[in-house]
Amino acid sequence: MNYARPQAPDAPDHGAISFDAIQNTRDLGGYPAADGRLIQAGRLLRGANPGLASAADIAKLKSYQLEVVVDFRSETEKHAAESAFASSFNWIADPVMVGNLSQEALLPLLKNGSPEHSRQFMLDFYHAFPRNYQSQFSRFLRLAEQNKTMLYHCTAGKDRTGFASALLLSALGVERTGIIANYLESNRYNAGANAKVLAQIFKADLSPEIIAPLLTVEAAYIEASLAVIDEKYGGMADYLRQVLDIDVERIRRNYLV
Repeated sequence: MNYARPQAPDAPDHGAISFDAIQNTRDLGGYPAADGRLIQAGRLLRGANPGLASAADIAKLKSYQLEVVVDFRSETEKHAAESAFASSFNWIADPVMVGNLSQEALLPLLKNGSPEHSRQFMLDFYHAFPRNYQSQFSRFLRLAEQNKTMLYHCTAGKDRTGFASALLLSALGVERTGIIANYLESNRYNAGANAKVLAQIFKADLSPEIIAPLLTVEAAYIEASLAVIDEKYGGMADYLRQVLDIDVERIRRNYLV
């Protein structure tokens, strides 16, 4: 799907922003949204962990005049070397702890499981997002109500960030096909990093086919979250307005042009 996308600083096709040390970072600007309008460029960025950003990366992000950076990671996912980034931005931690992703927890799955088990592992995450983390995602969307220019992220920028993006794009009136297309782009922008992980897994005598569903995204994953919203909460409009208590019209006034 091709979008007429206004250009934010250094934003090529698909809204991708190139950095030295941050992957899968994209500008939501330019997506067709409610009432034939477009999402404003340079206001809403999604990404993987920016904490190990280079000095040049930090300078580039500062050009966006970010008011807040929202971090969905748990404490165990963070690094001591992230202090330079922490001192440069208003970095807010609001963890979405979707399960135990430690090596100790995953190793039995990887050694004894199957691709189907790995895929179910991911589907269980996505079933939990709309049920168990309403407070976190409500706080996230309230920042959009406040008209913040922001970057939001997790570790790989694909799962927690992907679900947050689905909510935000829905609030802005993006069609579901566009929401899923945006979600699936993580496979493109994480491809290099994923290939390195799979090469290491192969050397460790583990099956790349078993870990691949954990590293990539599939339409079925985000559709699992959307199905919970449709079936348990009466659809996205009711979920946003009644469950998360979000003013959708205000968000649209803030970011649509």
